[in-house]
Amino acid sequence: MRLEFLQRMFWAATQQDLDCFVIDNNGFILISERSQEIGRFLGEVDGALMTQLLSTGVFSQVTMYDYQAMCKPPNQHHSAARPLASPISALLTAIRWLANELLLFLLEWSTWGSQHADTGAEAKAVFHHSHKHKKQDTLQPCDTEYPVFVHQRAIQEANGILECGACQKIFVIQQIPNSNLLLLVTDPTCDCSIFPLVLQEATEVKLNPAHNASVKCDRMRSQKLRRRPDSCHAFHPEENAQDCGGTSDTSASLPLLLLLLGTWALLTQLLR
Repeated sequence: MRLEFLQRMFWAATQQDLDCFVIDNNGFILISERSQEIGRFLGEVDGALMTQLLSTGVFSQVTMYDYQAMCKPPNQHHSAARPLASPISALLTAIRWLANELLLFLLEWSTWGSQHADTGAEAKAVFHHSHKHKKQDTLQPCDTEYPVFVHQRAIQEANGILECGACQKIFVIQQIPNSNLLLLVTDPTCDCSIFPLVLQEATEVKLNPAHNASVKCDRMRSQKLRRRPDSCHAFHPEENAQDCGGTSDTSASLPLLLLLLGTWALLTQLLR
């Protein structure tokens, strides 16, 4: 069943003077009257409701760990006043910016001809990728933790009243049979923005060496042995080889592309 068809059936069966949501067992919105809320976590949309669902035991919070995350080192947080410490540093930064813009201009408006338009777009993409990759090199491996919210299946129905200062907000939540989905109905007239949002942001954690050693041992025990497949499937009878390619005219512009990239790399090293 398509999501659009399910939404039409849902809105036809519910009253439009109420806020109705269909969420999954992890609190993510699948159906909402406002399209910008679909796919978001309920705590990011209505922190008061998620806080109440946690306090009543409808949802529980579980802490998960990511041992392969990438974080910015503490010494890499530059101050906004650092480039102003020296006029020479500011001048070199301006020259480096002008050099980058000049190379982009040459890549866009070079006289390669219309037949090389795709090649120019590829060259520009390579330039942007190399420039972006340089900024991403400052990240380093780290461990992070983040909250995950899980519906307690023992509680299939709940209701309550939220005290939001000058008004009260009534809500009802019920599990949809034979699914991992829940129907949540609330009163839209009461503003409960005084409650903070419930976010799923990851934070860096410093784990002790003993904990890291135990994690590595658990990985070794749970990791399954991998083997190569018995046969190689490099071709499919329904595949059309003519759909691939499109690089027949790139050889003429390759020297100019290498020259531009080499010049940019040289200027970057000299202006550091």
